[in-house]
Order: sequence, then structure tokens, then C-alpha cells
Amino acid sequence: MGAKLGGAFLAVVVVVVAATSTLDVASANKEWSTIAGNWNKRPHPNATEAASKRFTVGGDQNWRFGFNYTSWAIDNAPFFLNDTLVFKYDPPNDTTFPHSVYLLPDYRSFQNCDLRRARKIGDVSAGGGDGFEFVLKRWQPYYFACGEHDGIHCKDGLMKFAVWPLIRWFY
Repeated sequence: MGAKLGGAFLAVVVVVVAATSTLDVASANKEWSTIAGNWNKRPHPNATEAASKRFTVGGDQNWRFGFNYTSWAIDNAPFFLNDTLVFKYDPPNDTTFPHSVYLLPDYRSFQNCDLRRARKIGDVSAGGGDGFEFVLKRWQPYYFACGEHDGIHCKDGLMKFAVWPLIRWFY
């Protein structure tokens, strides 16, 4: 009989400690009053959508030959899901080289500037004016490169970079 009472007492103590710990953690949440009164609604807005940012690729240098976009991506990291990359470049004219933007399928294509399986996301006129936008919608690596002059801009002009957007967690 004593062993049964001891086991029951231990079970009650474990339940009380667990409930107290859960209550302490939950009450530390700054929105505890919202959560306690309404369990069916999420207390936080969708942080991924609410806090997304826009980045002009290259900053004030835009998308041009000779600028190191890998360094730019490292300096502006981290990128998150639903962030927007804006590609701006001059349309072709007598004084500038034409540019385009390709999305490369994998790291090997990126490393070798191999455009054979790449998808063009911006032609030579797409970057004029306000440029064009590309939203990072999936949790995957994205490899970007200029495809003009058979990949010379990518190979010799540093016109390539990669990003892997992170997931914003709720705080």
C-alpha cells in the first residue's frame, strides 16, 4: 500500500512541476494575455511576410560588369524567404554593354558559368528604369549570373552571386 501511495505522490509532483514550468515559460511570453484568452489564433503575425526586405542588387552600383557581386551578397546577408532582389541595369545603347540575368540550376553550373540549363529571368531591357524584381520564395540556393557574351560577364566580369534564403522564426 505504501508503494502505491508513494508512486501516486510522485506522479502528482511530476505533473505539478511540469504544469508550473509550462506556466512560467508561457507567462514569460510578452503576449501572454492574448494567448491565454484565445488559443485558436496565432499570437504573432507571419514574420516572413511582415518583415521581408528589398535589396537592389549591387546597391548603388546596380548590375554592371566588373563589380564583385559575391562580395555584395556576403556583405548584405542574411537574406530571408520572401525578400525581394531588384535588378537594375542600363538597357543596351552605344556606351554600355547589354546585361541580362539568368537563374542557374546548380552549384556546378554557377561555378563554371555554364548557362546551357539556366533560365533567363531578365532580358537586356528588363533592368531599365526601376528594374525588375525577383522574390526569394523557396528555401533553396539561388544562383544568379549575367548571360551576355556567352557567359564572359559571369566568368571575367564577376557578374554572378548566390544566396540561400533563411527562414524567419517567430520570436
